[in-house]
Amino acid sequence: MRILLVLQGDWIAPRFDLATEVLLAIIHKGKVEGKPREILLSRLSGEELCGLIVKKDVTHVICGGIEEGHYQYLTWKGVDVIDQVIGKARYALRLAKTGQLVCGTVIGKG
Repeated sequence: MRILLVLQGDWIAPRFDLATEVLLAIIHKGKVEGKPREILLSRLSGEELCGLIVKKDVTHVICGGIEEGHYQYLTWKGVDVIDQVIGKARYALRLAKTGQLVCGTVIGKG
């Protein structure tokens, strides 16, 4: 699976369309393959972020809030969107790679 986390610093970005960077990780058999790749975004745009997700064959997106239009587009493209996540990205990735992250998760200390 290819997981894309929408970031604002070390945290999951509170809004999908206001992300400043993303983290792309490839997960195989519950383990991260290689080093996750950080991608800085040239500008804040939900449409461009959706295009990047489709282009990179992402299977799962982890984010905070997301507009209904972007959510519908991504799910129509077969992407599993795990939204309303609050917390540090590294802990969200840890939960996601084992299938334990669900919509609305608030991550404590991890």
